[in-house]
Amino acid sequence: MAALWFWIVAVMLAAYVVLDGFDLGVGILFPFVARTEDERQQAIRAIGPVWDGNEVWLLAAGGTLFFAFPLLYASSFSGFYMPLMIVLWLLILRGLAIELRSHFADPLWRSFFDGLLFFASTLLAIFFGAALANVVRGVPIGPDNYFYLPLWTNWRTGPNPGILDWYTVIGGVMALLALSLHGALYLVLKTEGDLQLRARAAAGRLWPFVAIATVLAIPATVLARPDSLHNYHDHPVAFLSPIGVAISLVSVVIALRKRSELGAFVSSCVYLIAMLCGAAAGLYPVLLPSTNPAMPSITIASAISGAYTLRVGLVWWAIGTMLAIMYFCIVYWLFRGKVSQHADTYGH
Repeated sequence: MAALWFWIVAVMLAAYVVLDGFDLGVGILFPFVARTEDERQQAIRAIGPVWDGNEVWLLAAGGTLFFAFPLLYASSFSGFYMPLMIVLWLLILRGLAIELRSHFADPLWRSFFDGLLFFASTLLAIFFGAALANVVRGVPIGPDNYFYLPLWTNWRTGPNPGILDWYTVIGGVMALLALSLHGALYLVLKTEGDLQLRARAAAGRLWPFVAIATVLAIPATVLARPDSLHNYHDHPVAFLSPIGVAISLVSVVIALRKRSELGAFVSSCVYLIAMLCGAAAGLYPVLLPSTNPAMPSITIASAISGAYTLRVGLVWWAIGTMLAIMYFCIVYWLFRGKVSQHADTYGH
């Protein structure tokens, strides 16, 4: 049961990254690929019907973490309090930018919210990548299972790291590149005309940087956390994750050359899922590694809730997840196909 909940949380986080990832990617590329007001409207309409629903998976993952692994929830939310507050405000600012930019036709009004969308989306991608890198690297857990992280210390990994160091910066940059590529491929899938052509060109330029960052991430992770490959040695099936990463990256290029818009976007989704599965496989059964030699890591066994809570929670989680999936299927079906080049609403 404990292992099941570990992978439930991992799957929900992966769903959030894949779904909200293309929203963030569109926001990052917004000022570069959408050059006219019609193109900016087209880009906003591509994510407008779904962006707020995609965030449900982040909230659901947080709620699942709360009742399945309360110790991890309490420890991580306390230790990462400052970056979590920053992420919360960035999510709010992104929502304001998407919903308010079209309320007035004034160019200054729209330019302000366009810049706000780019700013919030870019920082969110960087913060999410740095957050994952912090979890993989570990934190200085204290005797009470809590920890404190300054924004930075000496920019090195070790017993007393900061939120930002050389490894977490790599994680932030990698997330920025990967989600930018993901957003570009989504625009290729959902738009047409000059906006689609620029998005396809952006995807082609981004791909080599994503590939290089992916290759560099493996030795960087081993340097930051030397025991990160133990599970791969003990359970060779874990190597399916890096194999999936490599195949999906190559598939993106092949699909772009063949003008297979759906194939390229699906390959990007597989790439993100495989990367996250690889990180989860390297951590299991640890939930939050400890860089403090005197304190053990927070593991599934030490953080899991009681058996009754897990049994009841599984029932309600299944019901809620089925309803959420039904909602997503309906919304994505209603707004299937490409967005039109000229419209005043979210309609296609």
